[in-house]
Amino acid sequence: MKEVTKEVYLKWYEDMLLWRKFEDKLAALYIQQKVRGFLHLYNGQEAVLAGALHAMDLTKDKMITAYRNHVQPIGMGVDPRRVMAELLGKVTGTSKGMGGSMHIFSKEHRFYGGHGIVGGQIPVGAGLAFADKYFETGGVTMTYFGDGAARQGSLHEAFNMAMLWKLPVVFIVENNGYAMGTSVERTANHTDIWKLGLGYEMPCGPVDGMNPVKVAEAMTEAIDRARRGDGPTFLEMKTYRYRGHSMSDAQLYRSKEEVEEYKKIDPITQVLDVIKDQKYATEEEIEAIDQRVKDLVEECVKFAEESEYPPIQQLYDVVYEQENYPFLPHKL
Repeated sequence: MKEVTKEVYLKWYEDMLLWRKFEDKLAALYIQQKVRGFLHLYNGQEAVLAGALHAMDLTKDKMITAYRNHVQPIGMGVDPRRVMAELLGKVTGTSKGMGGSMHIFSKEHRFYGGHGIVGGQIPVGAGLAFADKYFETGGVTMTYFGDGAARQGSLHEAFNMAMLWKLPVVFIVENNGYAMGTSVERTANHTDIWKLGLGYEMPCGPVDGMNPVKVAEAMTEAIDRARRGDGPTFLEMKTYRYRGHSMSDAQLYRSKEEVEEYKKIDPITQVLDVIKDQKYATEEEIEAIDQRVKDLVEECVKFAEESEYPPIQQLYDVVYEQENYPFLPHKL
């Protein structure tokens, strides 16, 4: 694994804090009805992304996930202002304001969504990996899904084919305990989701998803295996979301005390504790990071709010282009 240096810890802290504050702002904008539709926030799960990015090669590796998908593209290199604009439905957004919260996408940065169909991205992730194997790109696809999606039949079909063809893919279930609002214990007769990989003789195992170092270690091993041509790995990231499944979730299935217990192992706090213990940064330097994050979030909001909504004509420009039907010229 690449060494976890002082610089890595400082980057983790700044990145994860940005992701957290970015989504805290989204929650406020949602209440103001500036973000419409659904809004699924990632608060508490940031270590899963931070550790994975440390292990990935962003020049060729891909990522695909479900609809809790705002911060992943930012980690992959997408301008956070464009992500914010997409969430506000503005033409400067990643999908020109037509994807919204659940469908952030960037082919340029190899982030393939943002999928609203539960489990729908699992076979698509295997397909992306098939393309990498076919074209010999050397890339690996990180395919994320939640514990609820682990019950979908598409998972088993994708697992079987990925093992049969030894596709360069890492399947990651982010087990935050409750899917939409039903605990893992009530959806299956087993609670160790990673064991689903055993039926396909796929390397698999549990990972502490609240610690970016543990995530980076497991992801490095899985990515190396895939890049060697030895096929997929299935990892269960044991994590937790502090907010509801979406902003409309009353969270009646858990207590406030339980949430507070998990906050004691908050991934951002864990990283900050190491920074302070190892004297990687002074209090003034930490405050400077905090201020940079705050300023960037405000800049994102300003950019999004000052951007225009898409023109009506855009509806006709993005469907498809047909050579023998010249009456609606394709402009995009």
